[in-house]
Formats: sequence, C-alpha cells, structure tokens
Amino acid sequence: MAVALRRVAQRWDLKIQSKLSPAMKTKWNHPAGPKTIHFWCPVCKWGLVFAGMSDLARPVESLSLNQSLSLAVTGTIWARYCLVIIPKNYFLCSCNVFLGITGFLQTARVLNHQYKQGKEVEVESEV
Repeated sequence: MAVALRRVAQRWDLKIQSKLSPAMKTKWNHPAGPKTIHFWCPVCKWGLVFAGMSDLARPVESLSLNQSLSLAVTGTIWARYCLVIIPKNYFLCSCNVFLGITGFLQTARVLNHQYKQGKEVEVESEV
C-alpha cells in the first residue's frame, strides 16, 4: 500500500514540476520546501500566533499567566533552535519570534493587571 501511495505522489510531483518555472522548481525542491515538514510545521504553528493575537482582545481577567509565559518561552527557545538546525528554517523562526512576542505581550498584560489589583487592595486596606 505504501509503495502505491509513494508512486502516486511521485507522479503528481512530476506533473506539478513540469508546470513550474525553473525558479519555482528550486523552491519546490528546497530542503525546507513545501514537500517537507520544515514547511508545514510553521504553517500550522501560525495558528498559535493568531490565537495569541486574538487574545489581545480578551479581558485580562480571563488570561492565564502560565499559558502566556509558556508561549513566550517556547517561541524564544524554538526561534533560536530554527537557526541552528540544518536546513536553517527562517519561516519557522519568524513564526516563533512572533509567538514569543505575543506571549511576552500577554504576560506583561497579566502581570500589569495583577500589580494593579495588588495596589487596589492596599489602598482599600488603608482606608
């Protein structure tokens, strides 16, 4: 079964390549091109970035500090890793950079809210 699927995929690949320009063929056959996980991983991971960006519209009370911080740290660590692996995956690196930025923004929002809540409690206890 796997052999048959591989042959079908190779036929489709040859049909697609016959219609591409030479410049597009090099991109199509690149080690981090659309025929590899190096391409599809960042495509799917952008969903996390968009979800984090949509959380900017949510009220701060409903955000999780742990989740926001984990997105920030994950984005930062994996952005560095994308530049170390072979082939270097700049597409995945850009995705992780934006994931880290989004996570740090959300973390800052949550911490700022918690800080303001603490000050409000202090003011109420002094009165």
